[in-house]
Amino acid sequence: MVAVMDLDSGWPAERLDFEPLVVAHAAELAPLLDDTSLHEFTGGAPLPPAALAARYSRLATRRSPDDDQMWGNWVMRVRATGQAVGTVQATLPAAGPAAGPAEVAWVVVRAAQGNGYAKEAARSLVARLREAGWSVVAHIHPGHLASQQVARAAGLSPTADVHDGEIRWASTPALPTSRLRTAAGLP
Repeated sequence: MVAVMDLDSGWPAERLDFEPLVVAHAAELAPLLDDTSLHEFTGGAPLPPAALAARYSRLATRRSPDDDQMWGNWVMRVRATGQAVGTVQATLPAAGPAAGPAEVAWVVVRAAQGNGYAKEAARSLVARLREAGWSVVAHIHPGHLASQQVARAAGLSPTADVHDGEIRWASTPALPTSRLRTAAGLP
């Protein structure tokens, strides 16, 4: 197993704090995510609290059942209030960055939309992944203009690849700091 990012740790961003998703978050997030409009472009429907808890139980293992993927899922909170406003996720090939890109997604609850939280969260997550050597992709419905703006803010660009009606947005990995220093001729 290659570990390039601690999926059990959170981190701070400018206005948001990210904490690793656990089963207990289901009780707090179920009423916030109980909004059919959040599924307009992704399909599905809101999960009742028990089903959301079961889903979070699977995600909290941080690994797919076949052990091929690592799962990073975090709750985003507004630092000033402690209010949960959504989630971010990254699905990573367990074999590391050379095995494929990190796939990211985000969701911000309706009441918190329009505050730039999704852009801040996506920029922060993508930056952490790139610093760890990952290329990053997101799959976005062509009609989901808000998510397209978020992806652009995070440094992702649309590609010609379309899968299940969604456009693949991509970024390349940043050079690790040590390689940047070497390339610049610094010790």
